[in-house]
Amino acid sequence: MSDFIDAQGFRANVGIILTRDDRQVFVGGRSGGRGWQFPQGGISAGEKPEEALFRELHEEIGLTSDDVEILATTSSWLRYRLPAQYQRADREVKGQKQRWFMLRLIGSEDRFNFVTTNQPEFDRWRWIDYWTPVREVIYFKRAVYARALEELGRKAFSDGAPPLPDWWQEEKNLRTLVRRRERRELTGV
Repeated sequence: MSDFIDAQGFRANVGIILTRDDRQVFVGGRSGGRGWQFPQGGISAGEKPEEALFRELHEEIGLTSDDVEILATTSSWLRYRLPAQYQRADREVKGQKQRWFMLRLIGSEDRFNFVTTNQPEFDRWRWIDYWTPVREVIYFKRAVYARALEELGRKAFSDGAPPLPDWWQEEKNLRTLVRRRERRELTGV
């Protein structure tokens, strides 16, 4: 099966925010030292988002549905465009559209396994403060991370997402600049 790419060139994808009871979130270190991110991966043609969620969860960090509880999912697709230097010339993918899931780890961390495939996505991991991934992920994914954390935090936790950090406004201004640049690229204005 191949990844589903819509008519606008967005590859369907799931994003996974794994949290513990203390609301720390899991980030994986990309193999080869290429930064930190949440687990994510493509949805194959004919595959439902929840099926892709559990497939990717197992492929990327070795967990199964027995190790987690689904707390919330985004109500719609969240999108980001890939900057030109990250687009492959042999594919029509312009970006990702993602359905995000927030999961609570109910199994043991001992179950983490990053070598379930021939090309592991991650080679290290850590738990970090809830909002920190917005600063640590590659710049063009930051707005989607922020939107996913905001929406899912409201849905998953009875008292809402953890309080915003002091640096949030500065980062929000950066995300606004990225969105404006993306709009200019789309419209040519």
